[in-house]
This record gives sequence, C-alpha cells and structure tokens, in this order.
Amino acid sequence: MRVILAQPRGFCAGVVRAIEIVDRALRQHGAPVYVRHEIVHNRHVVDNLRQKGARFVEELDEVPQGAVAIFSAHGVAKTVERDAEARGLDVLDATCPLVTKVHVQGRQYVAAGRTLILIGHAGHPEVEGTIGQIPGKVLLVQSEAQVAKLELREDTPLAYVTQTTLSVDDTRGIIDALMRRFTDIVGPDTRDICYATQNRQAAVRALSKEVDVLLVVGATNSSNSNRLREIGSESGVASYLVADGSEVKAEWFASVRTVGITAGASAPEEMVENVIDALRALGPVDVTTMAGHEEKVEFKLPSKLMQPLAAREV
Repeated sequence: MRVILAQPRGFCAGVVRAIEIVDRALRQHGAPVYVRHEIVHNRHVVDNLRQKGARFVEELDEVPQGAVAIFSAHGVAKTVERDAEARGLDVLDATCPLVTKVHVQGRQYVAAGRTLILIGHAGHPEVEGTIGQIPGKVLLVQSEAQVAKLELREDTPLAYVTQTTLSVDDTRGIIDALMRRFTDIVGPDTRDICYATQNRQAAVRALSKEVDVLLVVGATNSSNSNRLREIGSESGVASYLVADGSEVKAEWFASVRTVGITAGASAPEEMVENVIDALRALGPVDVTTMAGHEEKVEFKLPSKLMQPLAAREV
C-alpha cells in the first residue's frame, strides 16, 4: 500500500503557541494550572497536559482564587476576562493571535457604526468568544439561506468577519450572498483568513486527486478536521476522520492501493505516526510526503512566560 502524507498537516502556529503556554506555565508555577475549556480540540493533547498537571475546567468558578488560569486558543468573551480579574486570577491568554485579530476587526467595524455579521458555526467556542468580545449585537450567519432571512434593510451599513477555522472557499458563497443583497457592506481582505486553514484545505484538495482513501487525523469536535474530511468526500474520495490508529478499520482498504493522510490543525504528528503504524499492521506500506507549502509562521509567547524562563536558563 502506498501512503501519501499531506503537506502541510497537523499543528499550526496558534496551536503550538497554546500548548507551549501551558507547558511553560507548569514549569514556571508548578502544578496545577487551570485551563478554561480544552486548550485545543484534541483528546491526546489534552490528556498529555493533564498528566503533567493541567486541570481543565468549563467555568472560572472552578478555579481557586489567585490561581493560574489559561484561556484556550479559541478565545473568550469580555465577561470571562472581567470575571478572571475579579477573582484575582493570574491569567495567561493562549488565544490564537489570528482569532484576536478578528476580535479587533469586529470592534473597529462596530465603532464605525456598522452592524456586524459573523460567519461561523453556532456553539463553537471561537464563535462564542468572538460574539462576547464585540460591544454590540452580532448576527451569526451559517449559510447562504440565512442571509436571505436577515431582517435588515438592503442599505444597512454592514460588516462581516469570519471564524478562523473557515477557509476562503468555505465562506465565499455566504460572502457573495451578502454582497448581492446589501449595498453597503465591508469585510477583511481574503489574506486575513487563517493561513493554516487555507493551506491544509488546499493540500487535501490536491491529495484527493492521487488517493483512493483519505484519512484525516483529528478530533470529532475539531471544526477544521471535520472540514478536511468533508473536502475529501466532496472530491469523490472515501474519507474518514480518526483520532488515532485504534479507529482505523481494515475493511476501508479492500482493493485500495493508495491512501492519503492529513491531520487537523490541533492533531499532533505522533498521532499521524500512530495511524501509519495501524496501516503497517495490515501489510507493507510505502510512505511519501507530497510536495506542498512549508509553513514558517511563529507566534510570540506572553512576555511574562518568556522572561523568567530566560533568566533561569542563563
């Protein structure tokens, strides 16, 4: 069996930064540190950090007063920030800088007098955090059909922002529908779309042309991982979302010669290797990596984590 690995795949810079924040907080403060919600949407990552001493909570009232509290990569609402301050928590914000950029853009649009439309998935932590960061009403739109149902005049001053785990292709239809219906609407440049989401989806589209089956390594609650599987299916390839090798089923590969593997932005490379090992248990495999975009993006850590560690290492 031939196995082709997508390039790029797996961790993005925002996820690397979030995990590093928890790791460094544990090294600097010792266990436990408290993380509001899953730091990223991946069970293996969360379990690994839990073993090191991180405690994951749903709400801040579960965090002892004055303790170290970390906000997940998805971002939080202003009310959560105020609650943390009122409780005297030592906060480390692991919000992805690209998510923070969406928050800033949204506030700027509202300050300019525009009604804000957020393109995203209801209930997703990033969407809830973004809505809670905007001082005013935010209209959530999930489909082109919902654009038609917006109770707004066609000349209403509008602006839109998008959930970062959606790509240009994911949002194009909705944005086009907004542009057709409303005469005064603005939004961010397509270059502001999350680079990692766009790159991984483009890689899957290219990979799908070369394989009989696509395996996406990622969590079921990971928006970007689910979208990668959907893209494979839309390309006409049998596509499966698996957390690790234990979920790989032999019957998927009857008469299959070529298997493609990618991973969502919160899935570690060790889980990709685990899936490859599961395929090796079925028979000989030849593993290659497709040509693709090499990502070199890095995001800075909070300064209060960097300086004490640097002093200690000197």
